[in-house]
Amino acid sequence: MELKQLESFVAVVVYKSFTEAAKQLYISQPTISTHIQVLERELESKLIVRTTKSIELTKRGAELYECAVKMLDLRDGLLEKWKSADEKIVRLGVSTIPSAYILPEFLPEFCKEYPEIFFHSTQSDSKGIIEGVLEERMDVGLVGMECESEHLACIPFYEDELVIITPVTEYFLKLRKKEQPIRELFKEPIILREKGSGTKKAADLFLEREGIKKEELQVVAYMNDPEAIKNSVAAGLGVSIVSKKAAENMISEKRLLSFEISRYTSGRKFYIIYKKDYILKPYINSFIDFIQKYYKNSLIKID
Repeated sequence: MELKQLESFVAVVVYKSFTEAAKQLYISQPTISTHIQVLERELESKLIVRTTKSIELTKRGAELYECAVKMLDLRDGLLEKWKSADEKIVRLGVSTIPSAYILPEFLPEFCKEYPEIFFHSTQSDSKGIIEGVLEERMDVGLVGMECESEHLACIPFYEDELVIITPVTEYFLKLRKKEQPIRELFKEPIILREKGSGTKKAADLFLEREGIKKEELQVVAYMNDPEAIKNSVAAGLGVSIVSKKAAENMISEKRLLSFEISRYTSGRKFYIIYKKDYILKPYINSFIDFIQKYYKNSLIKID
């Protein structure tokens, strides 16, 4: 019994036609018939009954079909595993801000230096990426919050800060001239990031340090897309607390105003994460080393 014979048998069952099975497998119909005959002879059992319109499985044919599908799936899985082992593929998980504003910054240079390395990239919020790395669905992750799991290595590689963004209006332009505008800003309608976001966690920490209770805020929306937040603020829906990295483009284009917040209370880091007991392949270590070197001057120590 050979796998190619089982493949023909399964195709006949799936497509209910010798002709269609031959077409799908790119072989001749007589070859399909020969494969079925060899199986029936070797197993000493009638497997398929041909009718004028279709085919029917015998009891033993149905049993063989169930086993054959499992065997072919095992073969395909093994081939895929071997193929992945030969290829240098990084299963990368990236949270929202790194995915949109950090990854595009360094990845082109990395790919020039390591053209043989490829990526399967998944984007989610920081919580989702942390879960993916813990479950080994991802080799390495880039996230916007520190990990609490003892099973993860969590290496800071980039330091950002939060800013408050507002529409460009006469009122907010005047407000920028005040020494302490923060309290006034938080009387405005506000848009916040969704639960699970690293930015949301950092913003919550900032509000707590400033003594601003969530009940005092006029939250008009929770959004998971920084671009949607920026555009909504620019359109006048409200103000928001966002990553400065995410807002730089619209601030420089004067489509948004930004209010700097003390770096001591608003600093937030981005982290490279991976499982401590997960044996990283050399090319994944090369990827991690590259990121750390690329952003080696971005981490600012705060005493």
